[in-house]
Amino acid sequence: MTKKLETAIFAGGCFWCMVEPFDERPGIEKVISGYTGGTVENPTYEQVCSNTTGHVEAVQITFDPSIVSYEELVELFWQQIDPTDAGGQFHDRGDSYKTAIFYNNEEQKKTAEKSKQDLEASKKFNKPIVTKILPAKTFYPAEDEHQYYYKKNQFHYKTYKKGSGREQFIKDNWTKKYDKEELKNNLTPMQYFVTQEDGTEQPFHNEYYNHEEEGIYVDIVSGEVLFSSTDKFDAQCGWPSFTKPVVNQQVTEHLDTSRGMMRTEVRSKEADSHLGHVFEDGPKEHGGLRYCINSAALRFIKKEDMEKEGYEKYLYLFK
Repeated sequence: MTKKLETAIFAGGCFWCMVEPFDERPGIEKVISGYTGGTVENPTYEQVCSNTTGHVEAVQITFDPSIVSYEELVELFWQQIDPTDAGGQFHDRGDSYKTAIFYNNEEQKKTAEKSKQDLEASKKFNKPIVTKILPAKTFYPAEDEHQYYYKKNQFHYKTYKKGSGREQFIKDNWTKKYDKEELKNNLTPMQYFVTQEDGTEQPFHNEYYNHEEEGIYVDIVSGEVLFSSTDKFDAQCGWPSFTKPVVNQQVTEHLDTSRGMMRTEVRSKEADSHLGHVFEDGPKEHGGLRYCINSAALRFIKKEDMEKEGYEKYLYLFK
């Protein structure tokens, strides 16, 4: 059966920073950097940056609506930008860096407009939401060196994203804050110790180290999907081990020099829970990584319970 794919077009400032948030998520087929909204045919990067063509830097996302909805993509788009900035985005100034949602049909227009209205009504920002919602125009793919920049130039990309102010803005404005006292009441002592105090539970004496049921593992704090039984393997280390996260963007990596060692710590993106560490001694046929995770940081949801718990879109993992 042929997939019925759709496209979404978003302008969120520098297109280098707008690919990673969408790329490799469930239902995303590809994310292309490019230019749209202007009058010049086949513009170059230099022409667009001169702010004389009317184009903005944008991304065109091809997605499977049976897995991820346009509404979800719009919501994710807002979480990458400052929607109150009319002059560009962060350190990138000028018309080519302005934000916009370009709709391809009336349904997308209605979804985008409602989402914008909801954001305005939430009073999240004390300034007007200036991101425009416009009919789609011809989308011109950018030069090859600008495609998937976050993969090709990882160090420069991370430095640029942090230095531009985008990373801090997202953390300050789009990351949910959790009350420590409330967490103490809702979590077991071990769950709190692991997730909030960067603790480690005992090997071979934890809930999921030898767990073999089909299903997904979510953050015990936020419920965000982290790992799947389809990527779980027995590393004989005493903790649940996985070859990869379900969605790379849902985990963050940090240098950990505690205990006289140099390791890569893994935390959840939304809740900032300490999860464990990632090592390079995993199965080579699956990429070579081993995500060694504390059971206390996770909650397991059986495959047969995923739909009733609101995780039905992740059932594709088991097809």
